[in-house]
Amino acid sequence: MDAIDSAFDPLREFAKDSVRLVKRCHKPDRKEFSKVAVRTAIGFVVMGFVGFFVKLIFIPINNIIVGSG
Repeated sequence: MDAIDSAFDPLREFAKDSVRLVKRCHKPDRKEFSKVAVRTAIGFVVMGFVGFFVKLIFIPINNIIVGSG
């Protein structure tokens, strides 16, 4: 019986923690949602520009390296 309890104890603890998390969570209001959406959009734009400039720099360098061979 002790082996069964030791196997199910982590599952019970996980379930208890999950219920506590769900009870603590709340639905964001319009202001909070718009803040998160704007910051996410800014992150996408910044990462897009970083990727674009990396490609812009490394494509000519790659052509020089491959073209010389």
